Amino acid sequence: MAIVITYGTFDLFHVGHSRLLQRARSLGSHLVVGVSTDEFNLSKGKRAINSYEERREILLASRYVDDVFAEECWEQKRSDIMRFSAAIFTIGDDWVGKFDNLSDLCAVVYLSRTNGISTTYIRNNVVDIYNGKQRIRDVPTLI
Repeated sequence: MAIVITYGTFDLFHVGHSRLLQRARSLGSHLVVGVSTDEFNLSKGKRAINSYEERREILLASRYVDDVFAEECWEQKRSDIMRFSAAIFTIGDDWVGKFDNLSDLCAVVYLSRTNGISTTYIRNNVVDIYNGKQRIRDVPTLI
């Protein structure tokens, strides 16, 4: 049983998140996800719309996710990999090279993101729609 571990904020859960989790899960038989806590996000200068508890619940509802735990700091990844006996660490390709130092513990795999979608993109579109700068029907759909 190959355990795969990944991390993220996973705010405003969208198709890009779902596709990333699906690809991560396909790398092994069990997927565990570290979700950034609200406090950790604040230390990174980020603020999620949904609380940690809500994001955790949403992820647990995904058929690709087997377990969710709190990510409270950058440094915990090594101990998490050992705690879960993860064979594969994976994360989005916007982090290429940043976690190569974990390759002494497990395989490190960078997955491509879904083009045209991100939490930032959704946030910006909601603000634009609210401010009358964009109509809902102008928002592109993903294929």
